[in-house]
Amino acid sequence: MLNKFPSSLSPLLDARIEGHSLPAGLYTRDDVFDADMDVFFTRHWIYIGLECDVPEAGDAVVIDIGKTSLILLRDDDNEVRVVRNVCRHRGSRLLDAGATVVSKLVCPYHQWTYELSGELSYAPHMGKDFDKNCKSLKSVHFKSIAGLIYVCLGDTPPADISELERVMVERLAPYDLRNSKVAHQVDVIEKGNWKLTIENNRECYHCSANHPELCVSFVDLDFGYDPESLSPEDREEAEAHFAMYNERTRSWEANGFPSVAIEHTRNVETNFRTQRLIIAGAGESQTEDATAASSKLLGHMTRKDLGDMHLWGHNSWNHFMGDHAVTSIVIPLTADTTLVRTKWIVHRDAVEGVDYDLEKLIHVWVETTEQDAALVARSHAGILDPAYEPGEYSKFSEGALDDFATWYIERMRAHGY
Repeated sequence: MLNKFPSSLSPLLDARIEGHSLPAGLYTRDDVFDADMDVFFTRHWIYIGLECDVPEAGDAVVIDIGKTSLILLRDDDNEVRVVRNVCRHRGSRLLDAGATVVSKLVCPYHQWTYELSGELSYAPHMGKDFDKNCKSLKSVHFKSIAGLIYVCLGDTPPADISELERVMVERLAPYDLRNSKVAHQVDVIEKGNWKLTIENNRECYHCSANHPELCVSFVDLDFGYDPESLSPEDREEAEAHFAMYNERTRSWEANGFPSVAIEHTRNVETNFRTQRLIIAGAGESQTEDATAASSKLLGHMTRKDLGDMHLWGHNSWNHFMGDHAVTSIVIPLTADTTLVRTKWIVHRDAVEGVDYDLEKLIHVWVETTEQDAALVARSHAGILDPAYEPGEYSKFSEGALDDFATWYIERMRAHGY
């Protein structure tokens, strides 16, 4: 459904220059933030969590997105569900933020009681003519893609989620995320617009100068470089790296592990990119020494040399490795604050202190996330300055940012802004 009101945002959208960052107002204005929440966090599919967030029947976790509150839960039949955290009586929130265990969903206000499947089972003092059958909790469109939970809060979810599903079910099958667990979770509030958070994540131009821990295992050149800026020795090394990359990708594919880059980032509704990336150094995991953090590998994995199956979405980034996964969810809070929720995933049976050391598991991405939060805050502060004007992206290392900005404008236009 198109936006039914005339858009005051058109001049800002029109002002975007291809190959450049967005006009300041698209990052800073409150009316743009409201439009973003309408378009990108209501009418598009967004990633909110994992099946392993609710491993047992009765497990429930609340996820708040703007004014919307959702309950991700596992019902008595062991089925995962997503329902709205709104009592059908007078709208009270059923559960508080965070994780809990429940046998039924009981509204604290007037004790209306719902089964974990969402049906209203008890509504005291409503009279014998009251029909409970039409008062179930409201559900939302959701999909579990290999154990990753995506929701669409709008009435007509984009159909091209099927392409993400087609690609990632096969790629994530060996990791068996449904039989994993959350070893650790960290929430960081970044002092910047959500688009700056995503843009920062979609380039590694900044990595060598800002992420010493990550660069032990992450190859910043994988996301582009200007060959003319390199010395002959460095250029030769880069060429050798990419020759090795091509050979490694062919080997992975030949062994049944899909690896080539798939970019679903322009002229689409559901935005994603995936590729199996080489891990540098010891080549096993994104840890401070690039060796595996967990001796018990994820799912059906038997190898530590299968790199980093990375997946970007418009509100997430994910890294799936042999021993563990790191998954990050981006939730806008205001025009200038953004929640980044990072989870570290291990095999369901992995035991802390026996199979993995928690500090080794989380160290790199704890540091990287804090470093990125500081960079996003610096960027947002600069965009607020009257001296800001949209800057030109590097055609070598910021192509993904141009794709994202172009897609952003496309989708705003598609919904009548």
